[in-house]
Amino acid sequence: MSYQHLLVTQEPDTKIAIVQLNRPQALNALNFDLMNELLSAFRAFAKDDSVNAVVLTGNDKAFAAGADIKEMATATSAEMLTKGYLELWDELHTFKKPIVAAVSGFCLGGGAELAMVCDMIVASETAKFGQPEINIGVIPGAGGTQRLTRAVGKVKAMELILTGRQFTAEEALSMGLINKIAPVDSYLAEAKKLATEIASKPPIAVRLAKEAVLRAASTNLNEDVEFERRLFALLFATDDMREGMTAFIEKRKPVWKGK
Repeated sequence: MSYQHLLVTQEPDTKIAIVQLNRPQALNALNFDLMNELLSAFRAFAKDDSVNAVVLTGNDKAFAAGADIKEMATATSAEMLTKGYLELWDELHTFKKPIVAAVSGFCLGGGAELAMVCDMIVASETAKFGQPEINIGVIPGAGGTQRLTRAVGKVKAMELILTGRQFTAEEALSMGLINKIAPVDSYLAEAKKLATEIASKPPIAVRLAKEAVLRAASTNLNEDVEFERRLFALLFATDDMREGMTAFIEKRKPVWKGK
């Protein structure tokens, strides 16, 4: 298959596929078209017995700098609830084969949520993580409040989500959010190495082991993500959300009104 916003390859003599987000001019911002292509690729992998594991990556400058704010800035609460954009993450979460994220540069907002949907994360020394949604008048809406809290604990997740600050790969490693750090020139190779090792194991056992680990880590996750999604959509009825996203697009400081 050919894609406009993805580069998809398969490593020779392995059973791993590489998916590279390919909107470099927008720092791989996750728009609706890119997410639909991503799901199409993963649906194909699900049926492909030559693929036992997937590496998901961006480029050295950005894994994904977030959702496409210009695409969301004029949306209403009803549209965010009914359009189905956030539900795309749900399908990635149910993908049966292991996914290793290879992260370098910016991994923010929806990009961080996409990385956390993956099963493991290998980061470069330059990786910058964060959930900065609070700075534009909303909250994480694709599972960030739930997955980050499960990964790093309540008090740290509360700090990171309420301040919206970015944090380094070293901090992410110390919190247990990522598996390892590698130099910029080798982080992708390290992710491929990890995926290749996993892909060499018995595939049915790997899939069931993944399912078991996710069950242990995801008690009530589906219900909690749905709760988060409704709160996220509710914020699209506020003046502060309009101001926050408009200010982001106009590259100025927002003026909050609390309404």
